Amino acid sequence: MKRTGATELIEQLRRQGVLEVVGIPGGNILPFYDALVNSPLRHILARHEQGAAFIAQGMARASGNPAVCIATSGPGATNLLTGLADAWRDSIPIIAITGQVPRKFIGSQAFQEIDIISMAKHCTKATYAITHANEIATIIPKAFAQASQGRPGPVLIDIPRDVFLEEVSLDVIAPCMNIFPISAKPWEHHLGKARALIAEAKRPLLYIGGGIIHGNAAESLRAFSTSLNIPVLSSLMGLGAMRSDDPLFLGMLGMHGHPVANMALAECDLLIVAGARFDDRATGRLDSFAPSARVIHIDNDEGEFHRMRRADCVLHGCADSVLATLQEQLPISDTKHQQWIARLEILRMEYPMPLQSAHQWIQALASTIGDDCLVTTDVGQHQMWTAQSFPFSRPRQWLTSGGLGTMGFGLPAAIGAALACPTQSVLCISGDGSLSMNLQELATLAECGASVKICMFDNAGLGMVRQQQRLFFGERYSACDYTQQIDWCSIANGFGIPAISVTKPSDLGWRKLLCELGPAFIRIAMPCEELVWPHVPAGKSNSEMLMGCNG
Repeated sequence: MKRTGATELIEQLRRQGVLEVVGIPGGNILPFYDALVNSPLRHILARHEQGAAFIAQGMARASGNPAVCIATSGPGATNLLTGLADAWRDSIPIIAITGQVPRKFIGSQAFQEIDIISMAKHCTKATYAITHANEIATIIPKAFAQASQGRPGPVLIDIPRDVFLEEVSLDVIAPCMNIFPISAKPWEHHLGKARALIAEAKRPLLYIGGGIIHGNAAESLRAFSTSLNIPVLSSLMGLGAMRSDDPLFLGMLGMHGHPVANMALAECDLLIVAGARFDDRATGRLDSFAPSARVIHIDNDEGEFHRMRRADCVLHGCADSVLATLQEQLPISDTKHQQWIARLEILRMEYPMPLQSAHQWIQALASTIGDDCLVTTDVGQHQMWTAQSFPFSRPRQWLTSGGLGTMGFGLPAAIGAALACPTQSVLCISGDGSLSMNLQELATLAECGASVKICMFDNAGLGMVRQQQRLFFGERYSACDYTQQIDWCSIANGFGIPAISVTKPSDLGWRKLLCELGPAFIRIAMPCEELVWPHVPAGKSNSEMLMGCNG
């Protein structure tokens, strides 16, 4: 049997350890789909290409390995772009493979032709336009290496239809790619200054982000924090690196962060930033963020240094290695910083997290399904309530859209997580606004039969939009309320998914549904007056939180 571009692509994917791909066929990708028929790869048929990209993201976020999504040319390729941009902002390794019109038609405005390379280069780590079948054996390993090495990210590969059909004439040996070769550790030259800053600090804090998760540095982080008795606060993307019940963990910082985390920042004298990028939602007004603190910044991407906040010491490298080395070189002391720890306990009492009924729901969900489940969310109030109150216990448990903040992420990402971790239960916490955006993937979930439990807070509108309009636009509500009532349970049942509608945690039936095998849908009625607290207004410092009350 002759080797074609299509069969060579399947072979190269297999060599990269790929077992499953997700996508939607179309005219210019059909030769690849034809080759899939007798291949060892399992194909997951999504219902929308954006859903396919988010399913791949769920697989990659849960496993830490690159995942593959497939689309045809033109609208199929452009539908992937939001998922690629989301992966780029959150440093998620996915490989997008798109079909293209035959080579002789490129540039002729042929049916379903689009220059996807030019469009995608602004939201990917790398793009490749393959022009000959012989290039596949070289480009696929390179793309996977680029997606996963250094700071992870998405890569797009565009392949014309006739390249899939072209015979591979050369016995090309796929190279072992190391895009970022191991070399001398540049951060070692700055260790002395970092050690001195840490030794001098009286009120240190560790500010962590998604780089701790991507760099598999959670164990080193916990050891470093414990051995030096340094409290930790996290960005949205760093949740799970520290157990939420760890006595040294202060919670999430920022616009909807824990009050004690935000107040601690105002008093700290040293901020050790590991795998975080000073996102505006985390820092609030930047000139008042940790105003009295010197900064040690640890990051794998040197482009992040001094970009938002000038650091006193930068350590360019993998957080896992940097933190482990620092810990080895500093004296262990579980009594150090006792005055600072005592001060933080006072702040905890003075600035407790406001009580919110949504927290009761999330804690009830966690206690029923088990707090070791994987958790995905969409974007909005439910996302913040979950970040604030779910008892996270490990890395890669929390899968959410952070940098781009994409509604429609949660359901397909949950499907991907379930595919990557088939023995794990997956809890998808969503809202009625977000779930509407990729609702069609309920069909994909039903076909997969994965144990994904969708818990949708239904406040009949766009809750976070409404919250901003209530607080900052004089309660002038515009395009935030849904007037058309929807029977969500009938919709879920129509896709073949068991469903129940409830109003309070004491209602009967939902706990049993949550614990059964297979998919399930739980609609939770939520008053539109329920807001997320605290809330740091735009342009204000994190210590200027609105603590509010619901109702």
